[in-house]
Amino acid sequence: MVRMKFSIELAYEIYDTSADFIFNIEAAQTPHQTIVSEKLQISQPVQSDSYIDRRLAARFLRLQAAAGPLTVRYEATVDINHHAASPADLQEMPISTLPLEALPYIVPSRYCQSDRLQKFATAEFGMLPRGYGRVKAIQEWVRRQVRFQSGSSNGSTSAMDTIIERGGVCRDFAHLMIALCRAVNIPARFVSGIDYGADPALGPTDFHAYVEVMLSGRWYLFDPSGVSPPMGLVRLGTGRDAADAAFATVFGMVRSEPPVIEIEAITDDDGTLVMPAISDDLLSTSGLEPESAY
Repeated sequence: MVRMKFSIELAYEIYDTSADFIFNIEAAQTPHQTIVSEKLQISQPVQSDSYIDRRLAARFLRLQAAAGPLTVRYEATVDINHHAASPADLQEMPISTLPLEALPYIVPSRYCQSDRLQKFATAEFGMLPRGYGRVKAIQEWVRRQVRFQSGSSNGSTSAMDTIIERGGVCRDFAHLMIALCRAVNIPARFVSGIDYGADPALGPTDFHAYVEVMLSGRWYLFDPSGVSPPMGLVRLGTGRDAADAAFATVFGMVRSEPPVIEIEAITDDDGTLVMPAISDDLLSTSGLEPESAY
């Protein structure tokens, strides 16, 4: 188990009489990611509403703020007790045996146009043995072919754009890997969170996007950008792509500042410090358990 402590601070200036916000910055709680403590601070005296998507464990916060400055700060400590499995034990599943909850993640979505990449993905990966090895081959292809370039993409950049430009940030790596997996009928979805262990040369700590792929009935973590060991990933939101898991959705005339994020591994209640590290096993923090063997 790893214990992670993190904080997120978002700052805005509202120019209209008011603006509406939907945030997805609170730690998700799953059977493998437990919230030890948390604190939310909002600089304006506003009413807020909370909603939890029980299927995905994503937590949404809605508020309306008045003109002027707004700061939202969230702090949390979470325990992550990963489910681990040997890659050799994991298999792809026929569509007919997939859990029904996985079906939205085998079809195209706004940023992951798997239908347009089907011919390419089939030629590149269709003949590989099915299972973890094929998923790893897709991840490694994305990692080799796409350069990490801060500021090289924007909120409209899709998997098709990335495969043409061959550059992007973590969100772009994730969208391309998801699209390629879906193109060969492997369920894949987008996860937003925070990462621990990224190279400081990449800049200040930021939100991080990564991928979950379903093998043998469970969602396993993959980070095609390669900036963080999967053991250091904290889950916030989950969805088909970034449109479902934005950390903030804003309605109104608003200027935003870059987020200020801090994260560290800390000792648990027994005084044990476990640092996130590369693992030979595949790791999962999803709440979806495998169905019967097939």
